[in-house]
Order: sequence, then structure tokens, then C-alpha cells
Amino acid sequence: MVLFIIFCPIIAAILIMVGAPARKTALVASVLTFAAALFLAASFGYGQPDFQYVSSFTISPEWRLSFTTGIDGLSLIMVLLASIVTLAAVWFAGNIEKYQNAFYACLLFISGGAIGAFASIDLFFFYAFHELALIPTFLLIGIWGSGNRVAAAWKITIYLAIGSFILLLGLILLYQSVPAPLRSFDIRALIVAGSLGQIAADAQRHIYLLLLIGFGILVSLFPFHTWAPEAYASAPAPAAMLHAGVLKKFGLYGLLRLAIPLLPEGARHWTTLLIVLLLGNIIYVGLVTIAQKRLDWMLGYSSVMHMGYIFLGIASAGILGVTGAAVLMFAHGLSIALLFALAGELRQRTGTLV
Repeated sequence: MVLFIIFCPIIAAILIMVGAPARKTALVASVLTFAAALFLAASFGYGQPDFQYVSSFTISPEWRLSFTTGIDGLSLIMVLLASIVTLAAVWFAGNIEKYQNAFYACLLFISGGAIGAFASIDLFFFYAFHELALIPTFLLIGIWGSGNRVAAAWKITIYLAIGSFILLLGLILLYQSVPAPLRSFDIRALIVAGSLGQIAADAQRHIYLLLLIGFGILVSLFPFHTWAPEAYASAPAPAAMLHAGVLKKFGLYGLLRLAIPLLPEGARHWTTLLIVLLLGNIIYVGLVTIAQKRLDWMLGYSSVMHMGYIFLGIASAGILGVTGAAVLMFAHGLSIALLFALAGELRQRTGTLV
């Protein structure tokens, strides 16, 4: 079932690229993905800490690399969020006329990549699926955007490429810091190694900082946030819905999935820094949000501001704070996606968002 949810939008995107009816195919794929996610949520064994619906295909025994997917409580709400926002984004894309097939294919690639990242238990595919989803985001802004779309597309490309590179360095160091007998791409095995204290304290501090900066850039943590408002203001509404509502949560999800359980000493060491940065999101960006006169820019800054509250839960590193962060991720994903849909409808009907 998890594999179906991941690959249904990706296969539909490929079919659209080779000539299938764009809107009909995208709607069918998004409805099927949403229905499968609902079934997954209904049949999920709540209260069980282990991953469920696990599928694994060995790729390299020597490197202990396998394509492994599964769902636990955290990834379940993210997969459900992605399926809901995907359906909404495809539905609100009905006014797109330019290169329709390519547009819908990009939306579905973002959806499949995001769901794949949330459902991957293997570190390699966790990263690879996210990168798969990033490339169509740049294209959607640069080709179908409005206003200063080319500059906005380049800005988000440069920022997120740097963030992804820093994140990759952190993940490589994380893999290398685990003793060879325990070394694996399997996130479950890495968490066990972390719980056994197999990662040195100094290594934890260095790796956590890299992950915090890498994930932070992807999530628009202050002061790495300036790409987000401009990108969302220039993006077509469905693209803003998917990125702000779903894909941007990858960075937050990554901190909850990897940094907190694997690097507790690193998390404690950099708590003060994280609090200072998240206060920049809440206070400074919040004041900038109030000063905006255009709805799309206000929503863009508002999205950045709310990331600060989620980071506040992550900074606590406690069960209540982390649970609150997960709930806020889901709530923010739904609300900001619908607000960007509203802004898109207002722009289409009135020609302005001032």
C-alpha cells in the first residue's frame, strides 16, 4: 500500500508526459492516492512504536543499501497531509493552459517525491526522493509563475541547492560516524546505534549543526528565509500549495526523524542557537508579515513566521514539544495550502492581490 501511494503520482506523471490526458489523469491519480492514504490511516495500528507496512528491496548488500519504505505515526500524518494537498492542488490547477501536460506532471512528481521522502526508511532514498521533488518546483516557478518569476526561480534554486548540499554533507558524516559493524543506510539501525551511544559527542555537535543549517535553509529558518516569500508570491497557486504545504515540511520532518533521536547531545548543545534563530522567525518575520500590503507576500511571510513555532517544539526535544510540532506541521500544511488556493482564485477573478 505504501509503495502504491508513492508511485501512483509518479507513474501518472510519466503517463502525462507521454501524452495521457493531463487533468483527468492527474485527478484520478490524486484521488487514488488520497483514498489509499485514508485506508492506510484507517488500518494503521495506533499505539505501536514500530514501522508498519514495511517493504524492502536489497540494492547493495555490501553497502547495506536497500529501498525500504514503511510508516509510523509521524510519517503517517505527513503522507496523509501530502495526499490531501496534492488533490487540492490538482483541483485548483484547472485554469492552467500553458504546457498543461508538463504542469500536471511537475505537480505529481512533487507529490510522489514528498511522499517517498516521508515514507523512506533508507537514508539514501530519504534524500533522493526530496531532490526529485525539488526540481519540478523550480520549473513551476520559472515557467508558470508571475511577476519576477525568473529571479524568484533562480533565488529558490540557489538557496535550496546550498541547503541540500549542506544537508548531504551532514548525512554523509552521520553515516561515517557510526562504527563499521553498525553502519547502515537503514534509519532504524542508525537510531539503534544512536540510542546505544555509538556516535561520539563531538561528532554529534558537528553533524547536528550541519543538519540544522541544511534542513533550516529548506524550511526557511531565519535568517535563511528570504527565498520563501518571493518564491511563493511568484509561483502559481498549485505550486505554492504543494511546496509550502507539504515539501517544506521535509526539513522539519528530517529533524524529528534523524537529528533528535540520533544526535541528542548535538541537539542539547545547539538549543540556544536554535531558540535565537526561531525567535527571528516568530518576532522579526512576524512584524514584516504585518507590514505587507499584498496578500501573496503576506501569506509567504506568514508561512515563514509559523515555522518558528514548529521549531520551538523541536527545540524542546521533549515528547510534548515534538508531538506539538508534528500537529502544527499538519495544521499549517492544510491551512497555508488553502490560503494560497484562495489567493490564486482572487488573483484570477480580480487580477490583483493588493
